[in-house]
Amino acid sequence: MRAIHSPKTREERRYRRHLRVRKRVSGTSERPRLVVFRSIKHIYAQLVDDDRGVTLLGVSDGSEGMEAEVKGKVAKAKAAGKLLAGKAKAAGITKVVFDRGGYRYHGRVQAVADGAREGGLEF
Repeated sequence: MRAIHSPKTREERRYRRHLRVRKRVSGTSERPRLVVFRSIKHIYAQLVDDDRGVTLLGVSDGSEGMEAEVKGKVAKAKAAGKLLAGKAKAAGITKVVFDRGGYRYHGRVQAVADGAREGGLEF
């Protein structure tokens, strides 16, 4: 038998996984949450202060300041992580908590994390 309210679509299953991650991961003003959203073509990352319910800053692979000659989605994700780390350091943020957003820590999600680490953020 199947549960009545079991998630049926891929988006619903990802959202349930994201809720499980969010039970344990929370961002503060000293250590905001770096959350990643992945679509088919693009990647987005933002820093969130959950205590105040505010997005501090965000980037995507189409933001200004991205390296123009980067090819491939994984390379763009890594460049987005570096750009986010640069903006965060300019805002005085050095430590973050990583929220993979219900996705596997693999591919583009991992590339964002690696780029942010290379940019100088501590996880």
